[in-house]
Amino acid sequence: MISKIMEALQLKHFRLKTKLIITYILLTVIPMAILGYITYYQNTKAIEEEVGEYVPRLLKQANKNIENEINELGNLPNLIYNSSDVMAILRTNPYADRSSLLEDQFTIESFLSRTYLGSNNNNILGAFLLSKNRSFISTRVSYEGFNFSDHTFPYGEAHDLGGDTKILLPSQANLSFEGNPPYMLLVKDIVDLDNRKNLGTLFLAVKLTFIEEILEDLDEEDKATMWLMDSQGQIIYHPDQNKIGSYFEEVHDYPLFNGSFRTNNDQDRTLISINQSEKQEWILVHSIPITYLTERTDVVKTVAIIIFIILMIFTTIISIGVAWSVTKPINILGKIMKDVERGNLDVEIPIHSKDEVGILATIFQSMIRRIRELIKKNYHIELRQKDAELYALQSQINPHFMYNTLETIGAAIEDGESDLVVDMVAILGRMLRYSLSNKEKIVPITEEILHIEDYLTLQKFRFEERISFQIHQNKEQKGYLTPKFILQPIIENSIKYGMQKRKSLQLEIQVIHKEDSSILFVIKDNGPGIESKKLIELNQLLEKNPIINRDSGFGITNVHARIVMMYGSEYGITIESKVDEGTAVTIRIPQKIKMQENGE
Repeated sequence: MISKIMEALQLKHFRLKTKLIITYILLTVIPMAILGYITYYQNTKAIEEEVGEYVPRLLKQANKNIENEINELGNLPNLIYNSSDVMAILRTNPYADRSSLLEDQFTIESFLSRTYLGSNNNNILGAFLLSKNRSFISTRVSYEGFNFSDHTFPYGEAHDLGGDTKILLPSQANLSFEGNPPYMLLVKDIVDLDNRKNLGTLFLAVKLTFIEEILEDLDEEDKATMWLMDSQGQIIYHPDQNKIGSYFEEVHDYPLFNGSFRTNNDQDRTLISINQSEKQEWILVHSIPITYLTERTDVVKTVAIIIFIILMIFTTIISIGVAWSVTKPINILGKIMKDVERGNLDVEIPIHSKDEVGILATIFQSMIRRIRELIKKNYHIELRQKDAELYALQSQINPHFMYNTLETIGAAIEDGESDLVVDMVAILGRMLRYSLSNKEKIVPITEEILHIEDYLTLQKFRFEERISFQIHQNKEQKGYLTPKFILQPIIENSIKYGMQKRKSLQLEIQVIHKEDSSILFVIKDNGPGIESKKLIELNQLLEKNPIINRDSGFGITNVHARIVMMYGSEYGITIESKVDEGTAVTIRIPQKIKMQENGE
């Protein structure tokens, strides 16, 4: 089934016009589309990589800025050591009466308000000082929670913070302020520097506006979402205040904590950039939709697609026009070829362009003319071949030839030479079979030589010592081909004219293979020869157009005409003769082996 589908998709089954259009699509439309997609993909990838490398560096700097800000805020609790009154109150034991407690509470809370809630510290929402079952609180706005009765932060309990400033989130302190501003608690233990005793714990509630201001500088257009969370995924800061304190579970699936990666959701692809602070181990996350990063690229892509469609339509129209201009003359040529196929060779092709189709039409027109010439030539070759076959057949069934042969056979019977009779009958039968088997016009040289040998053998049975012959052949001639009946007319002429004036006729037949890829049949006799004037006339006759009928009928001219029409003017018969010395007839044919002839 698959092979049939593949076969049906092969271009060889389509018309040329379809092939040209398909070729145009394969060579232009598809490569342009692929090139455009690759260009868009590479540009998008380059933007992602550039942003993915740039944003983590900004996040790292933002983390450092947040750490620096926290470090500065962490120094605020140390301001309490600058007030001797506050330190003296913190060193005292619990009070005996409430008035003293209220007096000290006013002193410390006034200090907290003046020191931490002044105009220079707008980000501080409140200060909470816990010392020896006492609480001193000063806030900028009203608050709820931070209930000490639940023993979250028992009065007077020493909190060993190691001298560092710790940070607590609102969920850890159960504290909320009016308006629910995002904040964090800076926790610092107050230590008596003289005796290294813990005097209490200071809590400063700091708004997270400083984080918001730092992060706003990273994305002025508010296209990205940034949040701050701890290593466990609890959100410390988020533009959506409802998410502050919640847990971001996806953090456990992040492949890295310093760098950038892209989410695999094709519907909402996002570039995530992360940096984790070294000191706090907080994770700052920058999330931006990739569609925003590629907005300008998408505009270019849209414009490119529109231009591509316009160019595709325009070039497709051009390709169809070109295909039509190419296929139309080919269709005309095809119709003319069908007329030629039906046998009408008298056609004219109305295509005169100079392109390949015009050249093809010119060649086809020339081919038709050549076919007409070849048909005419082959017609005459067939006539010559039939003449040769008829000539050979007439020679075999000539009454005189048959009478003389049968008379020789009868004499041999009377003399009791039965073996000779058998040989003569066999030879005569072989000659008749060779003459009557007219299926092949080209025969092996060995068969043609055997036919002549049989003919001369019968003549020698008749004339006995008056005729002798020699045939020189070699192993090289095996497998080579020759036209049929080209030797017998030459041999008959030699016997006919030689026996009239010679008591003893000697014939010599040679088969010579030349280096110029030709084969020579040389027939020599010691006959009376040919007068020079007649020899010139005979050679002039051989040089004339071989298609013209000769009055001489069968004989040498017929053999020469057949060879010239079959192989060309460089082949044929040449005659050399001297009076009273003899004649040499040379027949030149090309070397053709049986395998080549069958393959033609």
